[in-house]
Amino acid sequence: MMPGKRQGLLLISVLVRHEVVFVYLVGEALIGEGNEVAHIDLLVGDKAGPVGMAFASGMTNMSAGHTPLLAVVRPNLIPKPATLMVPKVTMKNLEQASQMFGPAQAAVAKAVSDSVEEGIIPKDQCENLVIIASVFIHPAAKDYTRIYKYNYGATKLAIARAMEGFPGIDKILYEKDRGVHGVMGYKIMRLWDPPYLQIAIDAPDISVVERVLAQAPKNDHIIIEAGTPLIKRYGLEVISKIRQIKRDAFVVADLKTLDTGNLEARMAADATADAVVCSGLAPLETIEKFCEETRKVGIYSIIDMLNVEDPEKVVEALKHKPDIVELHRGIDTEGKKTEYAWGNIPKIKKAAGGKKLLVAVAGGVKVENVDMAMKAGADILVVGRAITNAKDIEGATRGFLRAMHKDEIDQYRIMTDF
Repeated sequence: MMPGKRQGLLLISVLVRHEVVFVYLVGEALIGEGNEVAHIDLLVGDKAGPVGMAFASGMTNMSAGHTPLLAVVRPNLIPKPATLMVPKVTMKNLEQASQMFGPAQAAVAKAVSDSVEEGIIPKDQCENLVIIASVFIHPAAKDYTRIYKYNYGATKLAIARAMEGFPGIDKILYEKDRGVHGVMGYKIMRLWDPPYLQIAIDAPDISVVERVLAQAPKNDHIIIEAGTPLIKRYGLEVISKIRQIKRDAFVVADLKTLDTGNLEARMAADATADAVVCSGLAPLETIEKFCEETRKVGIYSIIDMLNVEDPEKVVEALKHKPDIVELHRGIDTEGKKTEYAWGNIPKIKKAAGGKKLLVAVAGGVKVENVDMAMKAGADILVVGRAITNAKDIEGATRGFLRAMHKDEIDQYRIMTDF
């Protein structure tokens, strides 16, 4: 039994296969800015459990530049629970050692002591518990006051999070595709909030790519497609060119694979594509290998149903379902139709069984029929020349986004759990 509040749990043991397994808790926090930013990872556990054993091992197994040290409030006074600090960054000189054995050491000890005084750590368990704190200090850090304050705040927050079991799984699932990693500085986009606008750049001209990427508005509901003609001219290296201009773009490699599905999926992933396209006309074995390979390498699989009579039947026959099915009217056949028939999108989604399937529609998508496409169940609207050939690329793109009700984004919101 693991109630929401973890106080008192650390001394509980359970019998599993006649072995005693001790509970331990994990906490993490990052606070501050600049070179003095503090990042703390820590474990809180029973002296008789795995954390206690790791504590003793850390005290007796030294490594050059990563010497573990006890936190101390002042010389000759350690906090309780006893806390072992482990440097994350190799200490190469006395200046770095002084920062670790000075402001960082004092900050961690004070945070532990204050956590006990405030009841975050139960006072009656202090002699039975130990803490291991992994401490980051940037080699270029200089300001002792900032080092102290940031490490104090990070340690105290990490302890509170450990004792409360933060984060809960629902918060993780909510934030995983929204958050931006502080050091990386941008996020790898995932398709968690349809509908999306996919701008298909088919013109085999790198200047068109540059113009579209420069003028398209910043919005986390835009997908960039490296079209088949573009890739045929420049190869998959064109994805690197796209990333040089817009590093956080979600990029689709439209290979329209017909054979060697696993090989071409892997090639697209190695080129840093976020999704890759296989033709629905390919043999089922090819599509199976294609979908399986994309799952292995962590990118989206798209099956383009151009000229496929029964897309639902193809999806139903696959053991490894795609992530996206694209209902596609080809450029060369546009003159034969005045309207695009979206097909039965709900039936195609149902054919995927329990797997979440997104459906994209391509060919004949205009601002005027965006609402119709979405009501039919479309998750991704693929637009090419209506945007890429427009005199005002930004305006044309915004027109589609407004029709999709995705003109506003939340990527500038400040997320904090303090």
